[in-house]
Amino acid sequence: MYNKTVKVCCGTGCLANGSNQVLGALRKEIEAQRLDIEVVPYVKATGCNGLCERGPIVKIEPDDIAYYHVKPEDVVEIVEKTVIKGEEIPRLLYLDVVSKQRIRSHKDSDFIKKQTKIALRNIGEIDPSQIQDYVDAGGYAALRKAVFELSPEDIISEMKASGLRGRGGGGFPTGIKWETCYKIKREPKYIICNGDEGDPGAFMDRSVMEGDPHTVLEGMIIAAVALGVHHGYIYIRDEYGLALENMHKAIEQAKEHHFLGDNILGSEHSFDLEIVRGGGAFVCGESSALMASIEGRVGEPRAKYIRSAEYGLWGQPTVLNNVETWSNIPVIIQNGSSWFNEIGSPQNAGTKVFSLVGKVKNTGLVEVPMGITLEELIFGIGGGITGDKEFKAVQTGGPSGGCIPKELLHLAVDFDTLEAAGSMMGSGGMIVTDERTCMVEFARYYVSFLAEESCGKCVSCREGIRQMLKILTDICEGKGQLQDLDLLTEIAHTVEQASLCGLGKTAPNPVMSTLKYFKDEYLEHITEGRCRAGVCKPLTEFMIDQELCIGCGLCKKGCAPDAIQGSLKQPHVIDQGKCIKCGNCIDRCRFKAVRVR
Repeated sequence: MYNKTVKVCCGTGCLANGSNQVLGALRKEIEAQRLDIEVVPYVKATGCNGLCERGPIVKIEPDDIAYYHVKPEDVVEIVEKTVIKGEEIPRLLYLDVVSKQRIRSHKDSDFIKKQTKIALRNIGEIDPSQIQDYVDAGGYAALRKAVFELSPEDIISEMKASGLRGRGGGGFPTGIKWETCYKIKREPKYIICNGDEGDPGAFMDRSVMEGDPHTVLEGMIIAAVALGVHHGYIYIRDEYGLALENMHKAIEQAKEHHFLGDNILGSEHSFDLEIVRGGGAFVCGESSALMASIEGRVGEPRAKYIRSAEYGLWGQPTVLNNVETWSNIPVIIQNGSSWFNEIGSPQNAGTKVFSLVGKVKNTGLVEVPMGITLEELIFGIGGGITGDKEFKAVQTGGPSGGCIPKELLHLAVDFDTLEAAGSMMGSGGMIVTDERTCMVEFARYYVSFLAEESCGKCVSCREGIRQMLKILTDICEGKGQLQDLDLLTEIAHTVEQASLCGLGKTAPNPVMSTLKYFKDEYLEHITEGRCRAGVCKPLTEFMIDQELCIGCGLCKKGCAPDAIQGSLKQPHVIDQGKCIKCGNCIDRCRFKAVRVR
């Protein structure tokens, strides 16, 4: 008996890289060798502890050895050397991008050890398809406490004292929302989980639903017990196949174990859950549009002069929180509000999960205390900028968030500070850019996304965003005029003021924040006909600095149209007639010899 467990990550990212084949090969090899070892498939968050891009990932416990980029052909060696003999295979260990050292346990890397995991506490550690795994990790203990030890008032009081703010973007105090709903004596009441995550590059909620579905259920059931709710809905994006599968399975298991359904844990409380598959419209992430979608109507927002806690689903009192918010509830009830309140910063208690992507070395999911600085997040955890290029800005808050420049890297990451800087927390998307990012084109990209996703109900949003997109496109194509900048600002203010929902009101953020912090780039496009980042092709011409070029030929090898000429160890030149301005040469040059003219 080796008493070891081999865990194979089966999250979406690792599955895409072939983890199922690795899992099958491991089971076959261990069976062939007749070893008494358990091989456990488990779902890790996409970004698996932030390391999904290095999948498939295999962990051997209790040796605490983790391997990355594992292929089926590595399996025999892993079993013979590591599982049986306890030997490491260096080439498969985690490579720290900063120290260039191989690390036995991923927990020892800066990327992991600088995080504080609450919402993601079980992901990568338990098998989400097995309710017993969740129970063994302390799952449903908070529900027992809520049912048998706390009154509804106690639960709501704990939530208020915890200072938890909704993680879906608005940052509204969760306890106050619950209390508002509780005080309304009108039945029925509803509870909703928002799992419709539409921000490009964001996958926080998907990862929780895939990797730890029972924590979402437990949070919702606790709320149901406190508020006297008997029916709830989980609205999940239709593209999230694995999340849908695991949430369905978790609901069935919770019912079998009497955590859900009639007479929960033998008490008088009854609560049932139903999953609704979202149609993929970005606007359905907005709470009132989401409720309209559940009701079978077109997913369009309504004016929120009355909050959903009073007038929500079918006009009844409704509490809606997103996946990450619900996953915090069991821990708060179990450990107490004081424990939670001590984490984070004033008025911003607890942690926040971010999807850290873009031009950063370590990409994936990170969970950090509120109040951490952008610099610590991007450089301390993210490892800095890929290719050691210069950091330019970070975009937070999803497509309708704002861009924060390098001069503000010292800013604390919390709801209030980001908003004051012209951006927002959003659901947790964080996209890092470098010197090769054109901020005008960056804003144009997001405005283009928003133009496609606007539901069209408000004229200001529908037409205003289209006009901003047209102006930005003109600027990127070299057709911009100076007065366009004033017009952009005027339209942006109109869209912000006149739009009905939060998505419309925040849609101008990409434009306003880039105009605020990167106006010089707009002016360069308009007055000099130049894109310093070399992204806008009509405004770009690449050239090679003859003094810096050593003639290594790397740029030439990567030039598809064969536009670069030159002999080995001699300065090269670009034939402008052949150049298609793809930028491959400037990205490949290690000596910064390729420049934008």
